[in-house]
Amino acid sequence: MSGSIRIGIVGGAGWLGNAIARSLIRAGSVTEEDLILSFRSRQPDFHPKAHWTRDSQELADKSNVIILSVRPDDWHSLSIDVRGKLVISVMAGISAEAIAQRHNTRRVVRALPNAAAEIALSYTPWLASAQVTSLDRTIVRIIFDACGTQDEVTSERDIDYLTGLTGTGPAYPALLALAMLDDARSHGLSEDIALRAVNGLIIGAGGLLQARPEHPQKTLDAFFEYRGTTAAGLNAMKDRGFAAAVSDGLAAALEKTLVMGGQP
Repeated sequence: MSGSIRIGIVGGAGWLGNAIARSLIRAGSVTEEDLILSFRSRQPDFHPKAHWTRDSQELADKSNVIILSVRPDDWHSLSIDVRGKLVISVMAGISAEAIAQRHNTRRVVRALPNAAAEIALSYTPWLASAQVTSLDRTIVRIIFDACGTQDEVTSERDIDYLTGLTGTGPAYPALLALAMLDDARSHGLSEDIALRAVNGLIIGAGGLLQARPEHPQKTLDAFFEYRGTTAAGLNAMKDRGFAAAVSDGLAAALEKTLVMGGQP
């Protein structure tokens, strides 16, 4: 893709925009010279060979593909005309139709990468409007394969739900880690040892899932069948409503996504 397509990232100075840019460069999908990146206050010192601009319309004019990487609240004041080009939104909640109308294009993709894009381990679901071409889809896959893994989904409801599931990145595992850390400290472990123990557990689990991506039920069944200390812990968590707490959290995240997008 490098050399033939110029990618513009509105919000390229922000955390997610920069993570996507870095992933594309690292994967060899583009060079810095292929990128047009916008910033609001001070031009960053990273990607020195990219074209930086404060003018989002200039970015749209000079790009073949435009990625919208801004907060939904900031998007409402973003007025650019892309004149039918491919637009990829990584904003939560904003519908494809709203993006199409505001930016004068019917070629719209909604995508939700997460924080792990920074290390090329994001899971990114995406949804394409009816006018998105097969070449457009190839470009989208290249972009988000560079960030980790990706799937095309079939409805905006899927994207809205996954915003609160996979779009959270490390947040939910971090909540579990914090609960474990607090418990470890309450049993007299030092902060350093407790933190290394908990982080080691989470990192090791992630590594095993990456190397051996089994269905979670298979993993749990192995521990339940052994009937050891892990099974005792799992049963206690289940009895205290672990699954219901997770379901309630995902429901709240979905509700917030719909509110952010102005949906009923």
